[in-house]
Amino acid sequence: MADPEIELPPQPEQAYSRGEAPGINANTPGIKSYAPSEPQPRTARNSVAKFDEKNDSQAVPESEEVEPGDIVFHYLTYSTELPPPTSICPTREGQQPAPEAPNLKKYDNPFDWPETRKNVTVYFSCFITALTAFSAGSYSPGVQQMTEEWHVSSVAAFVGITTFTCGFAVAPMILAPFSEINGRRPVFIASGILFVICQLCTGLTQSYAGMLVVRFFTGVGGSTFSTMVGGVVSDIYHTEDRNTPMALFSGGALFGTGWGPLVCGFIAQNTTWRWIFYMQAIMNGAAVALICVTFKETRGSVLLSRKATALNKWYAAREEAGYYTVNMPSADGKAAVPQRIRWKVKEDELRASLMSMIRTSLFRPFHLLFTEPVVFFFSLWVAFSWAVLYLTLAAIPLVFQRNHGFSLQQANAVFAAMCVGAIISTFISIYQEKIAKKYGKLTNTPEGRLYFACIESACMPIGLFMFGWTSFSGIHWIVPSIAVAIATIGIFSIYLSTFNYLADTYHRYASSALAAQSFCRNMLGGAFPLVTRQMYNGLTFGGASSLLGGIGTLLTIVPWVLVFYGPKIRRRSKFASEIMNTHD
Repeated sequence: MADPEIELPPQPEQAYSRGEAPGINANTPGIKSYAPSEPQPRTARNSVAKFDEKNDSQAVPESEEVEPGDIVFHYLTYSTELPPPTSICPTREGQQPAPEAPNLKKYDNPFDWPETRKNVTVYFSCFITALTAFSAGSYSPGVQQMTEEWHVSSVAAFVGITTFTCGFAVAPMILAPFSEINGRRPVFIASGILFVICQLCTGLTQSYAGMLVVRFFTGVGGSTFSTMVGGVVSDIYHTEDRNTPMALFSGGALFGTGWGPLVCGFIAQNTTWRWIFYMQAIMNGAAVALICVTFKETRGSVLLSRKATALNKWYAAREEAGYYTVNMPSADGKAAVPQRIRWKVKEDELRASLMSMIRTSLFRPFHLLFTEPVVFFFSLWVAFSWAVLYLTLAAIPLVFQRNHGFSLQQANAVFAAMCVGAIISTFISIYQEKIAKKYGKLTNTPEGRLYFACIESACMPIGLFMFGWTSFSGIHWIVPSIAVAIATIGIFSIYLSTFNYLADTYHRYASSALAAQSFCRNMLGGAFPLVTRQMYNGLTFGGASSLLGGIGTLLTIVPWVLVFYGPKIRRRSKFASEIMNTHD
């Protein structure tokens, strides 16, 4: 960008001749033609242009005059109609042709992308979410071999899941600000490379301590694939259109958790535990390569900043060639005023520093967690459900190997029930959207997101009770397997309703509210596999599952309370009431 203070040679009057810029014509989207007029006084030296609300375009301020050659800055938005160049024809002998206009198609507003492109983005994002969840669940089939190789207890071996979820819980709070500034794609690629390297290192490690360290960084690398996919969905879909993509995202997370042990049980029994991670390094490496090739940036503010940069480089190149101005609309919008301009994006100016954003990202989630009852109880509800999900990584092999005489691969094949439950609940959620739209009132308030969850979340405690009291050897193994699928449907409902309700209630604070529940969910989820064996051995299968089912039943009250008293609770909330007042 040229410095506004540099005095450039005065452009000749012929530079204001009429014409169209190379690559820009009347049919080019975003370019608006104005009737050229005689050169008029230009205003506001190096100032930011006023916004003409009537014409939805940037208008020239009418204050002090600007000397010829001064640059005027304007804010660029996706609704801004780009002005045509004043001249494209050489005005003196030996002058080089005007440079071609940049291709701005790649900077289109993500909300305006074709439906096909949106669908491909969502499907691929959900696939990499499933791969991340695969990594969490795939660890447990190799635990027995790890205990034999490193001479540690099974509890110590399961700490590898705990360190993974710790990395998964903490990393997004630090990495999220980078995606706000640099976009989703660079963060996905960088964290994806780390994810693949750590998967390979997990397979190569020769010590128990080394495995724990590498598993932590595997969680760090994989965390963005899960936590930021929700951001990708919000980048390309308006609120009223997000239910189906969010259902696919939630289904991918639960499907992957069951998919991991399902596949890796066969690998662990027929090869060694190390091939569990070699296979993932290959599979995830291919996924990261696809991200590099096919995944496009989705964050609108980042694309808008890149669009402004591309336009400013083009204007600078035109000026170097002797073409200095574009036809900006006059204050009344009826004529054109030749003007040297540059674009900037307001969000870039309003954005805090990176360190300030990281501090906020680390502090605000905990502030909301301990000061907002809605965030606290939703975090408790979803954290417990996620803990139950991770508990099954140890409970299912224990129950089916001991009571039904299953081999390692047979016991882990039961996780297919979790995959089936995730698929069924995804389709149910998508179908519910049609019902919600039919009866409109279901989506008018955040509480409308909870009507179905009030009923479906009960599937989690029902599934737990059923699993505990049908796990005996005298009962066919298919019955507790069905219980696993039923519990998965309940967990899915809790997971999705938490995302939707917190996002609708807290709006601009939603990322912090969701970070709070994500932290609780992953920390508690990582702790439960450590106590599963002791709990089931001490309380029996029926007793342990009944204890968990009883807690789950109590927490099922959470959505019912909010359905009836949600508006009152939100009005008494400092953050939620601020959002309510804004929308009233």
